[in-house]
Amino acid sequence: MKGLRTMAALSTLALLAACARQASSTVQADAPGLLFGLWHGFIFPAAWLLSLFMPDVAVYAVPNNGGWYDFGYFLGIWFFGVGAWRGKKVVYRTRVVHDRGTVIDHR
Repeated sequence: MKGLRTMAALSTLALLAACARQASSTVQADAPGLLFGLWHGFIFPAAWLLSLFMPDVAVYAVPNNGGWYDFGYFLGIWFFGVGAWRGKKVVYRTRVVHDRGTVIDHR
């Protein structure tokens, strides 16, 4: 049942995202594309921090060439930048209880 709810929520979000459009006046062919999107996504944390203090720094290039820039930006943030897979860190703890001289090992 939980998987069904998750799929329904993701489907709803995907349908809503499909309705989003970028204004055609901001899309330019010679504007930043996929590679700049990758770079801007990768440097997003630094750019965001600098944008708080410097009005000339932006975290997203406008105008850009549309979908390819967005795709690169997404890949830059998710796979190469902030959301990159850093590996799983597993911590195992054992618990030993001492009871009147006898050791009971709970594993």
